[in-house]
Amino acid sequence: MTTSNSSQLAFARLLPRLYRGGQAFVGVEASLSDLTPDQAARRPDGLPHSVADLLAHVNWWLGWMLEVIEAGEAAPYPAHASITWPETTAADWERLKGDFYMLLGRVDTHTSRPDLQNPVNHDETLGELLADFALHTAHHFGQIITVRQLIGAWPPASGGDTW
Repeated sequence: MTTSNSSQLAFARLLPRLYRGGQAFVGVEASLSDLTPDQAARRPDGLPHSVADLLAHVNWWLGWMLEVIEAGEAAPYPAHASITWPETTAADWERLKGDFYMLLGRVDTHTSRPDLQNPVNHDETLGELLADFALHTAHHFGQIITVRQLIGAWPPASGGDTW
């Protein structure tokens, strides 16, 4: 196996962990678990977003990225960031979680593709796009944990990052 193939294999093995966590950071399932719809929709004082808002934003971008990947062609970025922040309510919580896990399942089908080095969006390769969005997802899941801490809904029953 060449160094290039070995590096690509290591990257492909890492990508799903970047989306799902569980080693370097708390897994996404634990981060979303044990929240009531009212807790998920609660915005802590002084913060602009609830857990539901953050998840809706992550879902918006994962959907956008998957459209780019699955269509196989570049797409323009939205004209304004506000477009990527859908309004949410407590009634949206179960749907948002279901959408997230569906999107994550679709992402999984792309993380081990043999063509991660191929261009897919403007100057980005498929692997770069997937890694960029994994980091975006992890960033917002860190915020989800902070919001949960501020509303007194952390750690989840699984323990989160406490041991």
